[in-house]
Amino acid sequence: MHALSCPFPIRQYPQVLLAHGGGGKLMQDLINKMFTHAFGPRPESGLHDSTVLDLPVHKIAFTTDSFVVKPLFFPGGDIGTLAVNGTVNDLSMSGARPLYLSLSFIIEEGLSMESLWMVVRSVKKAADEAGVKIVTGDTKVVDRGKGDGLFINTSGIGIIEHGLSIVPANIREDDAVLINGDIGRHGIAIMAKREGLDFETTIESDCCALNGVVESLIKAGIKVHCMRDLTRGGVASALNEIAKDAYKAVEIDEASVPVDEQVASACAIMGFDPLYVANEGRFIAFVPESQSSNALEILQAHPLGRGACRIGRVLPENGGLVTLKSVIGARRILDMISGEQLPRIC
Repeated sequence: MHALSCPFPIRQYPQVLLAHGGGGKLMQDLINKMFTHAFGPRPESGLHDSTVLDLPVHKIAFTTDSFVVKPLFFPGGDIGTLAVNGTVNDLSMSGARPLYLSLSFIIEEGLSMESLWMVVRSVKKAADEAGVKIVTGDTKVVDRGKGDGLFINTSGIGIIEHGLSIVPANIREDDAVLINGDIGRHGIAIMAKREGLDFETTIESDCCALNGVVESLIKAGIKVHCMRDLTRGGVASALNEIAKDAYKAVEIDEASVPVDEQVASACAIMGFDPLYVANEGRFIAFVPESQSSNALEILQAHPLGRGACRIGRVLPENGGLVTLKSVIGARRILDMISGEQLPRIC
């Protein structure tokens, strides 16, 4: 893909200024020369208070999320990449095919135009790669010191083109729990950048759009019962949320959970448990035991599932507990973490 050149006079306006917010000329130039240029063409309705979309006659999935990551730029991505992929992934976890996103910027006065343009380019690239369109949005400027650079809110619409109901209530006894790759990269990448930590090689975020790999499972006829992306709170929190919603017991084999050696070392140094560290390109899937081997083959054949493996199963008993079988064979309850282990990571 060719680099996207910015028609906005960045050198003339090196920073976003509050004095020119709202309906001023600078804001109109930002919308017309930067945002519309990046995400156009304009819809038939022009730049209106809402956009009109033609949707096929299907069920739709709808989600919204806000992104406040610090720092804005990190190894493997930035707040723009995160905003697109995070919302695409939320839609994908219900088995939807993402189509449209809204995009709202809350910009702190003084953010450099170059930084803003870098984020806009990242949004455009991530949206193109995920096959979604930015169709509406908003821009606000807040006082210097009140916005930490940039916050982004996105909402997404996708269509559900299959008859599956992919929700916690549908997990069943003996379902296999699959994961599409190693865990903890995103949280550690953010923390290392934030704290200025140096490792032997740079740990990069796993931030990516999961709609393609999810689609491969559904199109192959895998009767997926539930999925969840492993963002804040990591594997442990996602499993607990699902187990409690479904009132099912889930057991995880610690030795089967893939953790990169360098991520594991970083977690040990900083006192983190990889099972609770955030990811932005990992998800778990509950599938029938009879289809688990086939599902793994499908995942492993996809670039975003090469490290896929089975990490656990749904137990016969109820109760909503998640248990962990340790590498030495002992069992313990894997509970929800109280509070947030790593704040401002998405």
